[in-house]
Amino acid sequence: MSALQDERAARLKSAIGGAGLDGVLVYGNAWQCDYLRYATDFPPIEGDALAIVLADGETEIFVDSPSEGDRARLACPDASVSWSEDIVGAVIGRLEAMGNRLIASVPATLMPYGIARSGVARNLTDGTDLIDRLLLNKSPLEVDAVRRAAAMAATGYRVFMDAVRVGRAEFEVSADVEAFYRAEGCAENFMIMGSGGREMRGMHPPGERRLMAGDLVTTELTPCVDGYYAQICRTLVLGEPSAAQLSAFDVYIEAVEAGYAVLRAGVTASAVARAENDVFRRHGLEKYTTSEYTRVRGHGCGLFVDNKPHILEDVDTVLGPGATLIVHPNTYHPEVGYMVLGDTVVVTEDGYEDFGILPLELLSVPAWDAGCSPGRGTRSRPPFWKPGLRGARCCSRKRAWTHLSSTPASRGRRRSPSSRISCPTGNRAFWWSSGTARRRCSSASRSGSVDGSRRPRISRR
Repeated sequence: MSALQDERAARLKSAIGGAGLDGVLVYGNAWQCDYLRYATDFPPIEGDALAIVLADGETEIFVDSPSEGDRARLACPDASVSWSEDIVGAVIGRLEAMGNRLIASVPATLMPYGIARSGVARNLTDGTDLIDRLLLNKSPLEVDAVRRAAAMAATGYRVFMDAVRVGRAEFEVSADVEAFYRAEGCAENFMIMGSGGREMRGMHPPGERRLMAGDLVTTELTPCVDGYYAQICRTLVLGEPSAAQLSAFDVYIEAVEAGYAVLRAGVTASAVARAENDVFRRHGLEKYTTSEYTRVRGHGCGLFVDNKPHILEDVDTVLGPGATLIVHPNTYHPEVGYMVLGDTVVVTEDGYEDFGILPLELLSVPAWDAGCSPGRGTRSRPPFWKPGLRGARCCSRKRAWTHLSSTPASRGRRRSPSSRISCPTGNRAFWWSSGTARRRCSSASRSGSVDGSRRPRISRR
Protein backbone atom coordinates (compact mmCIF):
# COMPACT_ATOMS: atom_id res chain seq x y z
CA MET A 1 0.00 0.00 0.00
CA SER A 2 1.12 3.55 -0.70
CA ALA A 3 1.52 6.16 2.02
CA LEU A 4 -1.71 7.78 0.84
CA GLN A 5 -3.60 4.47 1.08
CA ASP A 6 -2.18 3.75 4.54
CA GLU A 7 -3.17 7.18 5.76
CA ARG A 8 -6.69 6.98 4.35
CA ALA A 9 -7.17 3.51 5.84
CA ALA A 10 -6.12 4.76 9.27
CA ARG A 11 -8.39 7.80 9.07
CA LEU A 12 -11.34 5.71 7.94
CA LYS A 13 -10.77 3.12 10.68
CA SER A 14 -10.69 5.90 13.27
CA ALA A 15 -13.88 7.48 11.86
CA ILE A 16 -15.76 4.15 11.87
CA GLY A 17 -14.76 3.47 15.47
CA GLY A 18 -15.55 7.01 16.56
CA ALA A 19 -19.07 6.75 15.13
CA GLY A 20 -19.75 3.50 16.95
CA LEU A 21 -20.16 1.54 13.71
CA ASP A 22 -19.16 -2.00 12.88
CA GLY A 23 -18.31 -1.02 9.31
CA VAL A 24 -19.33 0.77 6.13
CA LEU A 25 -20.88 -0.41 2.86
CA VAL A 26 -19.47 1.74 0.06
CA TYR A 27 -20.69 2.04 -3.53
CA GLY A 28 -18.90 3.32 -6.64
CA ASN A 29 -19.03 3.21 -10.42
CA ALA A 30 -16.90 4.36 -13.32
CA TRP A 31 -18.14 7.97 -13.05
CA GLN A 32 -18.30 8.59 -9.31
CA CYS A 33 -15.96 6.44 -7.28
CA ASP A 34 -14.58 8.90 -4.71
CA TYR A 35 -16.17 7.16 -1.69
CA LEU A 36 -15.08 3.74 -2.89
CA ARG A 37 -11.62 5.00 -3.80
CA TYR A 38 -11.19 6.55 -0.36
CA ALA A 39 -12.18 3.32 1.39
CA THR A 40 -10.37 0.80 -0.86
CA ASP A 41 -8.21 2.65 -3.42
CA PHE A 42 -10.08 0.77 -6.15
CA PRO A 43 -11.62 2.87 -8.99
CA PRO A 44 -13.88 0.72 -11.21
CA ILE A 45 -13.76 1.43 -14.93
CA GLU A 46 -16.91 -0.47 -15.90
CA GLY A 47 -20.04 -1.62 -14.12
CA ASP A 48 -20.72 -1.23 -10.41
CA ALA A 49 -18.64 -2.05 -7.35
CA LEU A 50 -19.40 -2.31 -3.64
CA ALA A 51 -17.14 -2.84 -0.67
CA ILE A 52 -17.70 -3.75 2.98
CA VAL A 53 -15.01 -2.26 5.20
CA LEU A 54 -15.14 -3.32 8.84
CA ALA A 55 -13.88 -1.43 11.87
CA ASP A 56 -10.78 -3.63 12.09
CA GLY A 57 -9.88 -2.85 8.46
CA GLU A 58 -11.06 -6.16 6.94
CA THR A 59 -12.28 -5.39 3.43
CA GLU A 60 -14.43 -7.28 0.93
CA ILE A 61 -14.91 -5.96 -2.61
CA PHE A 62 -17.77 -7.05 -4.88
CA VAL A 63 -17.68 -6.42 -8.65
CA ASP A 64 -19.85 -7.56 -11.55
CA SER A 65 -17.29 -8.81 -14.09
CA PRO A 66 -14.20 -11.05 -14.05
CA SER A 67 -12.01 -8.33 -15.56
CA GLU A 68 -12.94 -5.89 -12.81
CA GLY A 69 -12.25 -8.63 -10.30
CA ASP A 70 -8.71 -8.98 -11.67
CA ARG A 71 -8.20 -5.21 -11.49
CA ALA A 72 -9.48 -5.09 -7.90
CA ARG A 73 -7.12 -7.89 -6.80
CA LEU A 74 -4.17 -6.01 -8.25
CA ALA A 75 -5.22 -2.70 -6.69
CA CYS A 76 -6.15 -4.17 -3.31
CA PRO A 77 -4.06 -7.29 -2.63
CA ASP A 78 -5.06 -7.35 1.04
CA ALA A 79 -8.81 -7.33 0.31
CA SER A 80 -11.11 -10.26 -0.42
CA VAL A 81 -12.49 -9.81 -3.97
CA SER A 82 -15.40 -11.63 -5.62
CA TRP A 83 -17.41 -11.08 -8.77
CA SER A 84 -21.02 -11.93 -9.58
CA GLU A 85 -23.50 -11.02 -12.30
CA ASP A 86 -25.92 -10.42 -9.40
CA ILE A 87 -23.74 -8.12 -7.36
CA VAL A 88 -26.69 -6.85 -5.31
CA GLY A 89 -27.69 -10.38 -4.32
CA ALA A 90 -24.10 -11.21 -3.38
CA VAL A 91 -23.85 -8.17 -1.09
CA ILE A 92 -27.24 -8.84 0.52
CA GLY A 93 -26.19 -12.41 1.20
CA ARG A 94 -22.97 -11.26 2.86
CA LEU A 95 -24.77 -8.70 5.02
CA GLU A 96 -27.32 -11.29 6.12
CA ALA A 97 -24.50 -13.61 7.16
CA MET A 98 -23.01 -10.82 9.27
CA GLY A 99 -26.12 -10.68 11.47
CA ASN A 100 -27.07 -7.54 13.35
CA ARG A 101 -23.91 -5.54 12.86
CA LEU A 102 -24.40 -1.81 12.48
CA ILE A 103 -23.27 -0.86 8.98
CA ALA A 104 -23.38 2.60 7.37
CA SER A 105 -24.16 2.89 3.65
CA VAL A 106 -22.05 5.39 1.70
CA PRO A 107 -23.24 7.30 -0.24
CA ALA A 108 -26.79 6.40 0.73
CA THR A 109 -28.28 8.25 -2.25
CA LEU A 110 -26.42 6.04 -4.74
CA MET A 111 -26.95 2.72 -2.98
CA PRO A 112 -28.60 0.19 -5.34
CA TYR A 113 -32.37 0.02 -4.93
CA GLY A 114 -32.31 -3.72 -4.29
CA ILE A 115 -30.16 -3.22 -1.19
CA ALA A 116 -32.06 -0.20 0.07
CA ARG A 117 -35.37 -2.12 -0.13
CA SER A 118 -34.09 -5.45 1.22
CA GLY A 119 -34.40 -6.85 4.71
CA VAL A 120 -30.79 -5.97 5.56
CA ALA A 121 -31.63 -2.27 5.21
CA ARG A 122 -32.89 -2.24 8.80
CA ASN A 123 -29.26 -2.52 9.95
CA LEU A 124 -28.03 0.15 7.55
CA THR A 125 -27.63 3.77 8.53
CA ASP A 126 -26.66 6.74 6.35
CA GLY A 127 -22.92 7.24 6.71
CA THR A 128 -22.44 9.70 3.84
CA ASP A 129 -21.49 12.58 6.14
CA LEU A 130 -18.88 10.40 7.82
CA ILE A 131 -16.78 10.05 4.68
CA ASP A 132 -17.78 13.48 3.32
CA ARG A 133 -15.83 15.02 6.20
CA LEU A 134 -12.78 12.93 5.33
CA LEU A 135 -13.06 13.82 1.65
CA LEU A 136 -13.45 17.54 2.36
CA ASN A 137 -10.68 18.26 4.86
CA LYS A 138 -7.56 16.69 3.41
CA SER A 139 -4.30 15.75 5.05
CA PRO A 140 -0.99 17.33 3.95
CA LEU A 141 -0.23 14.20 1.89
CA GLU A 142 -3.54 14.53 0.06
CA VAL A 143 -3.07 18.27 -0.47
CA ASP A 144 0.32 17.58 -2.02
CA ALA A 145 -1.28 15.15 -4.48
CA VAL A 146 -3.81 17.81 -5.48
CA ARG A 147 -0.99 20.34 -5.84
CA ARG A 148 0.85 18.01 -8.23
CA ALA A 149 -2.33 17.45 -10.19
CA ALA A 150 -2.75 21.23 -10.49
CA ALA A 151 0.76 21.50 -11.94
CA MET A 152 -0.17 18.77 -14.42
CA ALA A 153 -3.31 20.74 -15.33
CA ALA A 154 -1.30 23.88 -16.05
CA THR A 155 1.21 21.97 -18.16
CA GLY A 156 -1.63 20.37 -20.09
CA TYR A 157 -3.12 23.78 -20.74
CA ARG A 158 0.10 24.86 -22.43
CA VAL A 159 -0.32 21.87 -24.75
CA PHE A 160 -3.95 22.93 -25.30
CA MET A 161 -2.83 26.41 -26.36
CA ASP A 162 -0.32 25.00 -28.81
CA ALA A 163 -3.01 22.71 -30.25
CA VAL A 164 -5.56 25.49 -30.87
CA ARG A 165 -5.27 26.56 -34.53
CA VAL A 166 -7.70 27.75 -37.17
CA GLY A 167 -9.32 24.83 -39.00
CA ARG A 168 -8.66 22.18 -36.38
CA ALA A 169 -11.60 20.26 -34.93
CA GLU A 170 -12.26 20.32 -31.20
CA PHE A 171 -11.61 16.58 -31.00
CA GLU A 172 -8.18 17.07 -32.60
CA VAL A 173 -7.26 19.61 -29.92
CA SER A 174 -8.48 17.19 -27.25
CA ALA A 175 -6.45 14.36 -28.79
CA ASP A 176 -3.23 16.37 -28.46
CA VAL A 177 -3.94 17.02 -24.78
CA GLU A 178 -4.86 13.41 -24.06
CA ALA A 179 -1.76 12.14 -25.88
CA PHE A 180 0.39 14.43 -23.76
CA TYR A 181 -1.19 13.27 -20.51
CA ARG A 182 -0.83 9.59 -21.44
CA ALA A 183 2.82 10.14 -22.33
CA GLU A 184 3.32 11.76 -18.92
CA GLY A 185 1.75 8.76 -17.14
CA CYS A 186 -1.51 10.56 -16.36
CA ALA A 187 -4.18 8.05 -17.38
CA GLU A 188 -7.19 9.98 -16.10
CA ASN A 189 -8.32 13.42 -17.26
CA PHE A 190 -11.80 14.92 -17.43
CA MET A 191 -11.99 17.48 -20.22
CA ILE A 192 -14.78 19.56 -21.72
CA MET A 193 -14.44 22.53 -24.04
CA GLY A 194 -16.35 25.02 -26.14
CA SER A 195 -15.65 27.24 -29.13
CA GLY A 196 -17.43 30.02 -30.97
CA GLY A 197 -18.86 33.44 -30.19
CA ARG A 198 -22.10 34.74 -28.72
CA GLU A 199 -23.88 31.53 -29.71
CA MET A 200 -21.67 29.51 -27.32
CA ARG A 201 -23.74 28.79 -24.19
CA GLY A 202 -21.50 26.31 -22.36
CA MET A 203 -18.93 23.53 -22.65
CA HIS A 204 -19.29 19.94 -23.78
CA PRO A 205 -17.20 16.89 -24.72
CA PRO A 206 -14.97 17.88 -27.66
CA GLY A 207 -16.93 17.67 -30.91
CA GLU A 208 -16.46 18.07 -34.63
CA ARG A 209 -16.73 21.86 -34.84
CA ARG A 210 -13.67 23.41 -36.50
CA LEU A 211 -12.05 26.45 -34.96
CA MET A 212 -12.31 29.84 -36.64
CA ALA A 213 -10.38 33.09 -36.29
CA GLY A 214 -11.93 35.24 -33.57
CA ASP A 215 -13.38 32.29 -31.65
CA LEU A 216 -13.48 32.12 -27.91
CA VAL A 217 -12.04 28.71 -27.03
CA THR A 218 -12.78 27.52 -23.51
CA THR A 219 -11.74 24.42 -21.67
CA GLU A 220 -11.82 22.69 -18.33
CA LEU A 221 -8.91 20.30 -17.77
CA THR A 222 -9.03 17.99 -14.76
CA PRO A 223 -6.09 15.55 -14.67
CA CYS A 224 -5.57 13.00 -11.91
CA VAL A 225 -2.36 12.31 -9.97
CA ASP A 226 -2.25 9.46 -7.45
CA GLY A 227 -6.04 9.36 -7.51
CA TYR A 228 -6.54 13.09 -6.86
CA TYR A 229 -7.95 15.53 -9.41
CA ALA A 230 -7.23 19.23 -9.83
CA GLN A 231 -8.87 21.54 -12.34
CA ILE A 232 -8.01 24.56 -14.44
CA CYS A 233 -10.52 26.68 -16.39
CA ARG A 234 -9.33 29.18 -18.98
CA THR A 235 -10.64 31.14 -21.96
CA LEU A 236 -8.50 32.10 -24.92
CA VAL A 237 -9.14 33.97 -28.13
CA LEU A 238 -8.01 32.62 -31.49
CA GLY A 239 -6.54 35.88 -32.75
CA GLU A 240 -6.45 39.37 -31.31
CA PRO A 241 -9.09 39.84 -28.56
CA SER A 242 -11.75 42.44 -29.24
CA ALA A 243 -12.46 45.32 -26.87
CA ALA A 244 -15.78 43.66 -25.97
CA GLN A 245 -14.07 40.38 -25.09
CA LEU A 246 -11.50 42.13 -22.92
CA SER A 247 -14.13 44.21 -21.14
CA ALA A 248 -16.38 41.22 -20.53
CA PHE A 249 -13.55 39.09 -19.16
CA ASP A 250 -12.65 41.73 -16.59
CA VAL A 251 -15.91 40.82 -14.84
CA TYR A 252 -14.77 37.20 -14.52
CA ILE A 253 -11.36 38.24 -13.18
CA GLU A 254 -13.07 40.49 -10.63
CA ALA A 255 -15.45 37.68 -9.63
CA VAL A 256 -12.65 35.14 -9.07
CA GLU A 257 -10.73 37.64 -6.97
CA ALA A 258 -13.86 38.42 -4.95
CA GLY A 259 -14.32 34.72 -4.24
CA TYR A 260 -10.69 34.37 -3.21
CA ALA A 261 -10.95 37.42 -0.95
CA VAL A 262 -13.37 35.68 1.44
CA LEU A 263 -11.65 32.26 1.42
CA ARG A 264 -10.38 31.05 4.80
CA ALA A 265 -11.16 28.28 7.26
CA GLY A 266 -14.65 28.68 8.74
CA VAL A 267 -16.20 30.36 5.70
CA THR A 268 -19.17 28.66 4.03
CA ALA A 269 -19.45 27.68 0.39
CA SER A 270 -22.42 30.04 0.13
CA ALA A 271 -20.28 33.02 1.16
CA VAL A 272 -17.81 32.32 -1.64
CA ALA A 273 -20.61 31.96 -4.20
CA ARG A 274 -22.28 35.17 -2.99
CA ALA A 275 -19.01 37.10 -3.31
CA GLU A 276 -18.65 35.94 -6.93
CA ASN A 277 -22.28 36.59 -7.84
CA ASP A 278 -22.30 40.06 -6.28
CA VAL A 279 -19.72 41.12 -8.86
CA PHE A 280 -22.07 40.09 -11.67
CA ARG A 281 -24.95 41.87 -9.94
CA ARG A 282 -22.96 45.11 -9.76
CA HIS A 283 -22.37 44.87 -13.51
CA GLY A 284 -26.06 44.28 -14.25
CA LEU A 285 -25.48 40.60 -15.05
CA GLU A 286 -27.46 39.00 -12.21
CA LYS A 287 -29.50 36.95 -14.69
CA TYR A 288 -26.37 35.06 -15.70
CA THR A 289 -25.71 33.76 -12.18
CA THR A 290 -28.84 31.58 -12.28
CA SER A 291 -29.19 27.92 -13.22
CA GLU A 292 -30.50 28.98 -16.64
CA TYR A 293 -26.96 29.92 -17.64
CA THR A 294 -24.58 28.26 -15.16
CA ARG A 295 -24.40 25.21 -12.90
CA VAL A 296 -22.09 26.06 -10.00
CA ARG A 297 -19.66 28.85 -9.06
CA GLY A 298 -17.02 26.28 -8.19
CA HIS A 299 -16.75 22.91 -6.47
CA GLY A 300 -14.48 20.66 -4.47
CA CYS A 301 -11.52 18.86 -6.04
CA GLY A 302 -10.05 15.61 -4.82
CA LEU A 303 -10.87 11.96 -5.45
CA PHE A 304 -13.63 13.02 -7.85
CA VAL A 305 -13.67 15.69 -10.55
CA ASP A 306 -16.71 17.39 -8.97
CA ASN A 307 -16.48 16.81 -5.22
CA LYS A 308 -18.62 18.44 -2.57
CA PRO A 309 -19.18 21.16 -1.73
CA HIS A 310 -20.75 22.83 -4.73
CA ILE A 311 -20.11 26.56 -4.52
CA LEU A 312 -23.68 27.87 -4.53
CA GLU A 313 -25.51 30.44 -2.45
CA ASP A 314 -27.74 27.78 -0.86
CA VAL A 315 -24.90 25.44 0.18
CA ASP A 316 -23.84 26.15 3.78
CA THR A 317 -21.00 23.62 4.03
CA VAL A 318 -18.22 25.07 6.20
CA LEU A 319 -14.78 25.00 4.59
CA GLY A 320 -12.05 23.80 6.90
CA PRO A 321 -8.26 23.75 6.61
CA GLY A 322 -7.24 21.31 3.88
CA ALA A 323 -10.36 21.77 1.78
CA THR A 324 -9.33 21.86 -1.89
CA LEU A 325 -11.63 23.49 -4.41
CA ILE A 326 -11.84 25.54 -7.54
CA VAL A 327 -13.51 28.96 -7.63
CA HIS A 328 -14.84 29.47 -11.15
CA PRO A 329 -17.52 32.02 -12.11
CA ASN A 330 -18.10 30.26 -15.43
CA THR A 331 -21.20 31.53 -17.20
CA TYR A 332 -22.60 33.11 -20.34
CA HIS A 333 -21.93 36.77 -21.14
CA PRO A 334 -24.55 38.32 -23.43
CA GLU A 335 -22.06 40.41 -25.41
CA VAL A 336 -19.42 37.78 -26.24
CA GLY A 337 -20.54 34.28 -25.22
CA TYR A 338 -19.59 31.72 -22.58
CA MET A 339 -16.39 32.41 -20.61
CA VAL A 340 -14.55 30.41 -17.96
CA LEU A 341 -11.80 31.13 -15.43
CA GLY A 342 -10.51 29.35 -12.34
CA ASP A 343 -7.71 27.51 -10.53
CA THR A 344 -7.56 24.93 -7.75
CA VAL A 345 -6.75 26.24 -4.26
CA VAL A 346 -6.47 24.85 -0.74
CA VAL A 347 -8.10 26.57 2.22
CA THR A 348 -5.83 27.44 5.15
CA GLU A 349 -6.54 28.74 8.66
CA ASP A 350 -6.09 32.37 7.64
CA GLY A 351 -6.56 32.34 3.87
CA TYR A 352 -5.73 30.02 1.03
CA GLU A 353 -2.91 28.75 -1.14
CA ASP A 354 -3.38 29.09 -4.89
CA PHE A 355 -2.02 26.18 -6.92
CA GLY A 356 -2.43 28.09 -10.20
CA ILE A 357 0.72 29.01 -12.12
CA LEU A 358 -0.88 30.63 -15.18
CA PRO A 359 -2.14 34.23 -15.18
CA LEU A 360 -5.79 34.88 -14.45
CA GLU A 361 -6.22 36.74 -17.72
CA LEU A 362 -7.88 36.40 -21.10
CA LEU A 363 -5.27 34.52 -23.14
CA SER A 364 -4.75 34.41 -26.90
CA VAL A 365 -3.01 32.47 -29.63
CA PRO A 366 -2.25 33.76 -33.14
CA ALA A 367 -4.88 33.00 -35.78
CA TRP A 368 -2.74 30.99 -38.17
CA ASP A 369 -4.37 27.97 -39.74
CA ALA A 370 -3.82 24.27 -39.09
CA GLY A 371 -1.56 23.95 -42.13
CA CYS A 372 0.79 26.59 -40.85
CA SER A 373 2.83 26.54 -37.70
CA PRO A 374 5.69 28.89 -36.82
CA GLY A 375 8.95 27.94 -38.39
CA ARG A 376 7.42 26.19 -41.43
CA GLY A 377 7.59 29.30 -43.54
CA THR A 378 4.05 29.41 -44.94
CA ARG A 379 1.15 31.83 -44.94
CA SER A 380 -0.96 33.28 -42.13
CA ARG A 381 1.93 34.59 -40.09
CA PRO A 382 0.89 37.16 -37.47
CA PRO A 383 2.60 40.56 -37.61
CA PHE A 384 4.82 39.76 -34.63
CA TRP A 385 5.86 36.31 -35.92
CA LYS A 386 9.45 35.15 -35.77
CA PRO A 387 10.88 31.75 -36.69
CA GLY A 388 10.44 29.23 -33.90
CA LEU A 389 8.19 31.58 -31.93
CA ARG A 390 5.47 29.01 -31.21
CA GLY A 391 4.60 29.26 -27.52
CA ALA A 392 4.97 33.05 -27.45
CA ARG A 393 1.96 35.20 -26.73
CA CYS A 394 2.20 38.96 -27.20
CA CYS A 395 -0.37 41.69 -26.60
CA SER A 396 0.52 43.23 -29.94
CA ARG A 397 3.53 44.35 -31.92
CA LYS A 398 4.12 47.31 -29.62
CA ARG A 399 3.22 45.79 -26.28
CA ALA A 400 5.26 44.06 -23.64
CA TRP A 401 5.98 40.36 -23.32
CA THR A 402 5.31 38.54 -20.07
CA HIS A 403 7.14 35.46 -18.95
CA LEU A 404 6.27 32.56 -16.66
CA SER A 405 9.57 31.11 -15.57
CA SER A 406 9.85 27.34 -15.39
CA THR A 407 12.26 27.51 -12.47
CA PRO A 408 10.77 26.34 -9.13
CA ALA A 409 11.73 29.51 -7.29
CA SER A 410 9.78 31.80 -9.60
CA ARG A 411 7.15 29.52 -11.13
CA GLY A 412 3.86 31.36 -11.42
CA ARG A 413 5.28 34.85 -10.88
CA ARG A 414 5.70 37.60 -13.41
CA ARG A 415 9.01 39.33 -13.80
CA SER A 416 9.60 42.30 -11.55
CA PRO A 417 9.07 45.83 -12.98
CA SER A 418 12.82 46.28 -13.31
CA SER A 419 13.26 43.19 -15.50
CA ARG A 420 14.03 43.66 -19.17
CA ILE A 421 12.16 41.04 -21.17
CA SER A 422 13.04 40.75 -24.82
CA CYS A 423 11.02 38.96 -27.48
CA PRO A 424 12.49 35.43 -27.62
CA THR A 425 12.51 32.74 -30.24
CA GLY A 426 11.83 29.09 -29.66
CA ASN A 427 10.85 29.45 -25.98
CA ARG A 428 7.60 27.61 -25.27
CA ALA A 429 7.25 29.14 -21.81
CA PHE A 430 6.18 32.60 -22.98
CA TRP A 431 2.59 33.79 -22.63
CA TRP A 432 0.79 37.06 -23.03
CA SER A 433 -1.90 38.51 -20.86
CA SER A 434 -4.75 40.91 -21.45
CA GLY A 435 -7.42 42.67 -19.42
CA THR A 436 -6.15 45.21 -16.89
CA ALA A 437 -2.58 43.96 -17.04
CA ARG A 438 -2.61 44.42 -20.80
CA ARG A 439 -3.80 48.00 -20.54
CA ARG A 440 -1.22 48.75 -17.89
CA CYS A 441 1.64 47.72 -20.17
CA SER A 442 0.19 49.08 -23.39
CA SER A 443 2.81 51.76 -23.73
CA ALA A 444 5.79 49.47 -23.20
CA SER A 445 8.00 48.50 -26.06
CA ARG A 446 8.48 44.89 -27.05
CA SER A 447 11.72 44.79 -25.08
CA GLY A 448 10.36 46.96 -22.27
CA SER A 449 9.55 46.08 -18.69
CA VAL A 450 6.22 44.78 -17.42
CA ASP A 451 4.56 46.60 -14.55
CA GLY A 452 1.28 46.47 -12.71
CA SER A 453 1.09 42.67 -12.68
CA ARG A 454 -2.36 41.55 -11.53
CA ARG A 455 -1.72 37.82 -11.18
CA PRO A 456 -0.89 35.07 -10.61
CA ARG A 457 -0.54 35.00 -6.84
CA ILE A 458 0.98 32.09 -4.98
CA SER A 459 -0.89 32.53 -1.71
CA ARG A 460 -3.03 35.03 0.08
CA ARG A 461 -3.74 35.67 3.73
